[in-house]
This record gives sequence, C-alpha cells and structure tokens, in this order.
Amino acid sequence: MTSFFPSRTVAVYMGRMFLTRTFGLLAALLLILQTLDLLSESGAILAHPGNTQAQVWQYVGLRAPQIIAFLLPFSVLLGTILTLITMNQNSEVIALKAAGLSAHQVLAPLLVASLGVAVVSFAFNERIVTRATATLDQWKDVDYGALPIDRGERTNVWVRDGDDLIAVQQVRGRGEATRLGNVTVYDRTGGELVAIIRGPQGRHAGNGWAIGPATRFDVATGRVGNLGTVTVAPGVRPDQFTLGTVNPDGLDFTALAAAIGDLRDAGRPTKSLEGTLWHKFSGPLSAVLMPLLGAVAAFGIARSGHLFIRAVIGMGLGFAYFVADNFALAMGNLGAYPPFLAAWAPFLLFLLIGEAVLIRTEE
Repeated sequence: MTSFFPSRTVAVYMGRMFLTRTFGLLAALLLILQTLDLLSESGAILAHPGNTQAQVWQYVGLRAPQIIAFLLPFSVLLGTILTLITMNQNSEVIALKAAGLSAHQVLAPLLVASLGVAVVSFAFNERIVTRATATLDQWKDVDYGALPIDRGERTNVWVRDGDDLIAVQQVRGRGEATRLGNVTVYDRTGGELVAIIRGPQGRHAGNGWAIGPATRFDVATGRVGNLGTVTVAPGVRPDQFTLGTVNPDGLDFTALAAAIGDLRDAGRPTKSLEGTLWHKFSGPLSAVLMPLLGAVAAFGIARSGHLFIRAVIGMGLGFAYFVADNFALAMGNLGAYPPFLAAWAPFLLFLLIGEAVLIRTEE
C-alpha cells in the first residue's frame, strides 16, 4: 500500500497545498455569501423590537455553519483544480509521471486528504450544523424574537381529531412523557365552530389528553366557563404531536433515524426522510469525488494551451455532480426514486465517470 503513494515528502507537499487552497477558497466564499445573506436578512432581524447589533451577530453565528456545509464540496473541487493546475504549470506532474508514477498514484495524496475533509465535514454537520439549523428555524418561526433555548421542543403544532382542531404552542418529551403547553381545542360540529377550550398544560391520560386548568368559550352564548381538568382528543397518539413536523436538517443521524422509526410505527410516509438520512453520509463523502473529477486539470502539456479547457472540463464534471445529486434527492422526496438510490446513485455514477475519464485519457 505504501508503494502506491509518492514519497512522503511529495505526499505531504501535495496534501498541504491542496488543504491550504481548499480552506482558503472556503473562507473567501464564506465571506462573500455571508455578507450577501446578511444584507437580505438584517432588515428582518432589526425590525423586531429590542433587537440590536448583537442579534445580527447571533444570526451570523447560526447561519455561517449552514453556509460552510454548503460550500465545502465546492471548495474541495476548486481547491483540487487550482492545486493540479499549479503543479501542471510548474511541470511537477510531468516529473512525477517521468519517475514512473501512474495517474492514480499522482492523485493518491489528494484522495487521502479529501477523505480527511469528508470525515471532518460529517462530524461538523452532525455536531454543529444540525443544532444551528434547528435553532435558526425556531428563531425564524418567532420572527427573530426571543430565541428558544430548548432545542428538543417543538412549537406551533396542529393536530386534527375528527372535526376538531388542536393547536399546541409547545411540545416537550416523547411517548407517554409528552407534555403540552398552551393547548387550544377548537370544538367543531359539521365544520362549524361550537366552542374553544384552552388550557396552559396537558399530558397523556388513558385514551385522551388531560388539560387544565381549562376554560371553555361557548360560541353560541359568548360565555366563558371554568372546567378544571378536562380530557379531550380521545384516540390522538403522542406521536401525532411530537412528530407533527420533522426537520431532517435540524436532526443528527441518530435522532433522525429514531424519528423515522417512530413515523414508520405510526404508519406515516418516511421515504423522503430516509433519503435525507442516507445523504448525511453520501453528502460529506462527495469531497472524495472532487480530486477524481478535477483530475483532468493535472495532465496534458500546459504549453499546448489546453490547460484552461481541461480546468473547465473538471469544473463541469464537478458541478454536474451537484446538479445530479440535488435532482436525485428531489426525485426521492417525490417518491420516484428509492431512498438509498436517491442518496447514493449520483455518487456511484460520477465515481465511475471519473474513473473512466482518468483511465481512458491517462492510464
């Protein structure tokens, strides 16, 4: 295995050059996109009473991880092409091939470095991006008001029980430990509103939900009466509140897998969520594809004038992968593709394309 790589000096040199350019481009692109995004959102943030510059910087701290996760594969692609173009122009690739190295051996240091980037990207997405996304989504739901602290809570959940509608401002816990906050039951008969029952808290009790201390507003008489603790919504399961909305981007792999299991047990459709679950692996791993797709920029004689065309071909292959990846995910969300195929088919397809181009042109 060690003989497959160039010398240790060459491998470290190429890996350092690749990582430096990748993260340098990432920082530059992050600065540009974050600035543009902030210009469009700062007005909405400052429009809320009491918000100041501190809330603007808070938004930057929550939005930046999302932008980094989005830009990292592009940065790896551009970093690969820039590294290989530089080495080609300096005749370093020609020297390596003259020493007896194959095209795959020349790319080996970049592939190992990109694998390390993929591991870091996966850990970053799981530990930071998901939490920032969940918090930012909740903050947007309250129009950049008081930031929700408990990321395990669900807010503004609506459930239908026959003709009746149940609105819950806050849901905590799962299963029998589910607790409801600020419950409003719209009692309807034949589509007409009969009464409104409100309670500050609720819990699962037997076949229904005990809310209290409850008040009842009678629409016909206009009177409000105290009911104490009353049981409503018979037959409504806890998962109908806790799984009313599942944000796959705001959950890590373990939490999303558990949510999918609960939805499946409740008879809910889970195909789109399963595709997102598999994409939590295939997405970061796409960084390993970029050196292979951008490899065409490494070979060919720079003086022939075709180096720019090769760089464009490498960028075209890389961006074609991102288009195919988004298209497959969209088809998976619509149910046209199986979840596993939607997440992994573009990766496997462009892996074969990159190998075919490299073997046919250089090997």
